[in-house]
Parts: sequence; C-alpha cells; structure tokens
Amino acid sequence: MTGISAWDRKATKGTPSLAVRVLELIASGQATSRAELAERLGAAASTISLAVAHLVDRGLVAEEGTQSSTGGRPRKALRIGGRDEFAVAADLGGRHARIGVVLPGGGLTDVSTVPFLIADGPEAALPRLAEALEALAEQHGTGNLRGVGLSLPGPVDTVSGSVVRPSRMPGWNRFPVADWLQERFGVPAAVDNDANCMAVGEHTVRPDGNAQTIMVKIGSAIGAGVIVEGRLYRGAQGAAGDITHIRIDAGAGIPCSCGNTGCLETVASGAALVRILRERGADVHSTEDVARLALDGDPLATRTVRRAGDYLGQVLAANVNFFNPDAVYLGGILSTLEQFVAAVRSRLYESCHPLVTEHLTIERTRLGADAGLVGAGQFALQRALAHALHEVGGADRIAALDPRQL
Repeated sequence: MTGISAWDRKATKGTPSLAVRVLELIASGQATSRAELAERLGAAASTISLAVAHLVDRGLVAEEGTQSSTGGRPRKALRIGGRDEFAVAADLGGRHARIGVVLPGGGLTDVSTVPFLIADGPEAALPRLAEALEALAEQHGTGNLRGVGLSLPGPVDTVSGSVVRPSRMPGWNRFPVADWLQERFGVPAAVDNDANCMAVGEHTVRPDGNAQTIMVKIGSAIGAGVIVEGRLYRGAQGAAGDITHIRIDAGAGIPCSCGNTGCLETVASGAALVRILRERGADVHSTEDVARLALDGDPLATRTVRRAGDYLGQVLAANVNFFNPDAVYLGGILSTLEQFVAAVRSRLYESCHPLVTEHLTIERTRLGADAGLVGAGQFALQRALAHALHEVGGADRIAALDPRQL
C-alpha cells in the first residue's frame, strides 16, 4: 500500500478527499460497485472511475468477480486491499511460534510451526523468527508484502508496540517489538495481546449478527478479548478483557504472578492444572500433558479439568450478565477438551439470567489454533492501510473499521 499522491488533495482542509470517502464506503460495506459509489457521493461516473482506478493502481482497492445487477453490464465488486497483497504474521508461544501468510478478508495460507523459545528474550529470539517470516514473504513476492503482525502472550501497549510487565516473558518488558519489526521488514508492523488477536481473527469468519462477543483463550495462562459493535474494545488503558486476575474463592491463599493471591489464573489456567496434578502425583510437565491425560480419560485429570472449566464459568458469568454478548468463544489448548467446554457452558447457563443466555452462543473458535494468527495479520493490514492514508487525514477512520472489511 503505497502513499497517496497530491491527486487526492482536492478537498478543502479538514475535509476528507474523494479517495478517502471512496475507501470508507467500500470498507464499511455501504458501496460495493462504482455505480453505488457515484450514487452515494453524488459524483459523476467518470470522476468515480478515476478515483477507483487511482486506488487500484496503488493497491488500496481491488476489483474482482461480479455482482448481480438489475440489468445491463454486470458490475465488478470492490473491496479493500490489492489483489495480491498480504501480511506475514506469527502467534508466539513459550516454545514455538505459529506462522503464516494472512490475506485481506481473513484468508490464511502457508501455516507452519517453527521453534521459538520466548525465554531467550527478544534480542535472540526475534532474529530467528524474522528469518522464517522473510522466507514466507519471499515465496509470495516481497513486493506485495504490506505488513507484519505478532500475537504476544502478555500485556501489550499498542501505542509503543511493546510488552508491559509480562509474567512469562523474561527480558521482553518494554522492548520495542513493533519498531524492531518495522525496521527489519521495511513495512508497517502491528503487535497485540494474543487474546485480542484471537478475538479479531475469529470475528472475521463469524456472522455479521454477532457484533458483541467475548473471546477467551485458555492455555498456560488465561486472557480475553472483547468485540463491541464489531470492533475490538480495548478500554481506557488497553486492558479490557483482563479476567486473569479476578479473585475467586477457590483460589484463596494461592499466590499469583501478579503479586496477589486467589486470582482465576491460580486455579483455572493450564499452568495451574500442571501444578495441581503434580501435587497429586501425576507425571505432567506442560498443559499439553494435562490435555493428553484428560483425552485418555484419566479420572484425576478429567476431574481437575472440569473443575477449572467451572471456575472460568463463574468469572465469565458476571461478565456475560453485565455485557450481554451475542457469543462467548473459547480458544487455546484447554478449549479442545469437551469436559472443559461443557463445564464452562453449564456454569454460564446456571449463573446467568435466562434473557442473557436465551440466544447466547457458547462454543469453540472456528479458526482453532489459527485465530490469533489471522488476527495478527488483520492488525498488520489495518496498520498498513492507516499508514498509506496518513497523508490525506483518513487514517484514524479507516484503521477503526471492522476487520472483516479488509
């Protein structure tokens, strides 16, 4: 997405140019053809055609396929993004990273898992990850690379593009991850918390009717992302959805990584289940070990997983009653266990008002392990579009659009 030239600057100061208005209408779904744009903007068809051609040339808009018309020549459908553009993205875990190529609209290809030791710190770990992402970009043509996205397992300051006081990422605190990536790849970079990335990724493949959702990731730790009116809700300081450190009676007296005791993380996270099962003699060393035992029907593991699901449901119930979402989506390795999902669902139906649960969807993510990857890539494409529009004053409005429109 290259910059927009002086051609666009025909509007008076403080008024969006024709190009920006065209982009806003296409991205919001209010116009999907040149004819609809001309009707909504009250502009001549020739003027609209010139504006659309200009945006297509710069990779900001693509024309593809046809849409039905009431007669005459079929209309080409317009969408945000160039035909061949893409982002590379990575979803980081403690010992590995899931990487892939993300296309406008949420398409995903060339997904693989590569070694990645987060405990090595950013100076050692990021260069190795960058090499893997560069290889992906070369396969698809580096000239069409528009952004790089990272999903991180810790609190993220999206303004500075850095992790803030993470509990399981030694050496990463305040490291400028986004700046490092942008300098390495020469394209806009976006980094965000893994639960937020999962929320946005899942939103891209869900029905338009589900505009208010809660995405919960349950892996070694617990996190949540919130979608309001089709957009990620961050809160005043970017910490919306942090259910990890809500106090729960079952955790009374158990120390948490945040310095308090009794947080949800101490009794319902993957790390907590490893600790609990080891204390009771089970040979487990990771959340994956816990999941394998539960899938094999081990009585102790099954009972412990069910109890963890119930604890998460207790905390979620208060949030669901307050927020009244369309759906609660569950992701992360523990969400692959039916015992866990059933316990969460049962607790929500038991503890929430019937009006709240009457049409509430409670299920696993459709994207599964790829949800965070898709979300990170969508953030990168948004950042690239905002960067391209910065000169004409439309960046803030475009960057806030529903990611499904990219």
